[in-house]
Amino acid sequence: MTIQIAVTGAAGFIGSSLALHLAQMGHGVHACDWSDRSGRTPLDTPADSTLARLRAERLGILAQTPGVHLSQLDLAAPGAFSAWVSERQPDVVIHLAAQAGVRHSMQAPLDFVGPNLIGFAHVLDACHRQGVQRLLYASSSSVYGMRDTAPFLEDDRTDSPESFYAATKQANEAMAKAYHAQYGLRSLGMRFFTVYGPRGRPDMAPFLFAQAIRRQETLTLFAEGELLRDFTYVDDTVAAIAALARPDARWEGSTVVNLGHHRPVSVNSFVKCLADQLGLAPIIAYAPMQKADVKLTCASETRLLSMIGSWPDTPLDEGLGRFVDWLQDWDPLNQPG
Repeated sequence: MTIQIAVTGAAGFIGSSLALHLAQMGHGVHACDWSDRSGRTPLDTPADSTLARLRAERLGILAQTPGVHLSQLDLAAPGAFSAWVSERQPDVVIHLAAQAGVRHSMQAPLDFVGPNLIGFAHVLDACHRQGVQRLLYASSSSVYGMRDTAPFLEDDRTDSPESFYAATKQANEAMAKAYHAQYGLRSLGMRFFTVYGPRGRPDMAPFLFAQAIRRQETLTLFAEGELLRDFTYVDDTVAAIAALARPDARWEGSTVVNLGHHRPVSVNSFVKCLADQLGLAPIIAYAPMQKADVKLTCASETRLLSMIGSWPDTPLDEGLGRFVDWLQDWDPLNQPG
C-alpha cells in the first residue's frame, strides 16, 4: 500500500535517509527543509562548512530520486507549513526538522526556540487544521535526563532536563499531548538514541572521533570515556520510522516510543571499535564530565516491538565499518603529512 507522506527536515541526517527510503518503497514523499540547495540556513556558518556541504549533498540525492518532491520552507513562519500541507494533503506527517545538539544548546540556547518550539507549534496546528490523520515527530533520549537505572522506559519521569535541547523535546511531547486532548490529533513522539551512520552529523561523536583518529589528532574523551551510549545505526532507525508510519502500526492517541536497541557501550569501547575499523591507533586525552552530558542512555525496546513487531539490529562493528567506508571516500584528503 502506497501513501502520501510529508517529511520535514529533509536535509538532515535522519530526514534525508528516511525520505530516500520511503520513496524507494514506492510512497509519494513531500519533503521540506529550511536549508537552501547550498545547504545553508539563516543561522549558518559559511557555505563551505562541513554541515552545509553534507546538507547540500543529501538534498542533491533526494532531488534526483523519483517520487521525492522537495520544498524550502521555514516552519517558524506563520501559516507557511499549513499552506504547504493544504496543497499536498499527506496521509502522514513525519516531523524531523529541529535544531539538534546538547552541547550547541549550552552555547546558543536561543537557536532552539524558533525551530523546536515555534516551528513545532505550527506543525501541530497545521496538522489539526488540515485534518492530518497521523503525526510522527522526533523526540530524543535526552528527555530522560541523568539516571543510573536501565533500561529507560517510556513511562519513566522526564521532568529533569540536563540541557535546553532536552527541555525543548520535553515541551514538544507535552504540546503534542495537549493537541490530542483538545483536538484528538493522533501523534507519536520518537525518542532517538544516538543515531550514527554514513552522512551523519559532523557535531556528533562518530564523525568527530573518526576525523581526529584519521588525522592523528588528540581525541578528548569526557568522564574518562566511561559514559554509556545506546548507539543506533541509521538504517535501523529509518526502518522503524517507516514501520511506525504504516496504517497498521499499533499505536493510538498521543504517545511516545524509544528507538534504541537496549545495548549501550562505553565511549572507550566505541572508540576502540572505530579505531579498529580505521586501522589506526587513537591518541586519547581524558577530561572531566561536561555539564549537560548524561552518564547513560539505554532504551527499552518493549513498546516499539509491540507496535511494529520487529526492526533491524545492525551490530556496532558492521555499522561503523559502513560509516568508515563512506567517510574515507567522502573526505580522502585528511591523512597526516
